[in-house]
Amino acid sequence: MSLFIDTLKGKRSAETPIWLMRQAGRYLPEYRALREKNSMLQMVQTPELACEVTLQPLRRFPLDAGIIFADILTPLIGMGVNLEFKKGEGPVIDNPIRTVADVTRLRVPKPEENVQYTLDAIKLVVKELNGKTPLIGFSGAPFTLSSYLIEGQSPGDSDLRHTKGLMVSNPEAWHELQEKLVTLCVEYLVAQVDAGCESLQIFDSWLGYVGPREYDQFVQPYLVKIIEQVKARVNVPVVFFATSVSSIFPRLGKLPADAFGVDWRISLPDAAKLIGRPVPLQGNLDPQLLAASWEYVERSARAILEEAATLPAHIFNLGHGVLQYTPVENVQRLIEFVKGHRR
Repeated sequence: MSLFIDTLKGKRSAETPIWLMRQAGRYLPEYRALREKNSMLQMVQTPELACEVTLQPLRRFPLDAGIIFADILTPLIGMGVNLEFKKGEGPVIDNPIRTVADVTRLRVPKPEENVQYTLDAIKLVVKELNGKTPLIGFSGAPFTLSSYLIEGQSPGDSDLRHTKGLMVSNPEAWHELQEKLVTLCVEYLVAQVDAGCESLQIFDSWLGYVGPREYDQFVQPYLVKIIEQVKARVNVPVVFFATSVSSIFPRLGKLPADAFGVDWRISLPDAAKLIGRPVPLQGNLDPQLLAASWEYVERSARAILEEAATLPAHIFNLGHGVLQYTPVENVQRLIEFVKGHRR
């Protein structure tokens, strides 16, 4: 068993495992070289390219886990969604979901006919890693996927106006959409484990826009369904990660996840108290700080590691993904610093 998987299962050791969200990405010159020749979708949908991108940071750094190079939105394509990644705009869906009829027309394809390219990429990566490093699979959560589907663009650009409107004015359509997304996500996550992933992470990037009452009614039941159904079928740790959600951590703590990712807006001990049960936490260096002077990065990382000493178990990560202007040397030094730290 690996240090990373052992820690996710609640086992403490002298060394803290580390991996970074978006560790394969635009801050790496080798990634930028590939990206110049290929679109985002081409890279995700070509197993050999997705494999190469996944392995790039693992060749450079002594990371304790890899994460498959994919995008939370690509499984939506098989549902009948016209998805495009536009330069300077991000993901754009030109046939957004706004009515009951729109929801009804959405298909729920099997992963093998929808995202076989990602499953093939996982198999390639696992073969290359040869048991030395565990691979993480992932999915978006229903609420976040719904936000993109309904807004038709990055949800933050609209403050989720259309999403919340559909959610509260047409709950029947909302619940039908959530059930379809639960099925899509469960099958996708299970298929990733079948292909070789040893842990899973569920990303709910836009959950911070939801209030406690709406979370209870429109979100929580479907998160529970996904995690319970996945864990009934595959025996791997499941991590739940969302940003700007400290106000609903007591509610999130009731989810049957094995561990929780924590962003930088709350300390790890405070998050642990709010979650209310002894589970491993993952996080939580501010990604903006990783692009700052090394002296400040080191001071911040040391403070996080000292805070984490009170936790049942801890995986070092950022509070969100590595930013494209982050110096590669800061990433290198951070990983070396964390791995050189002893509890």
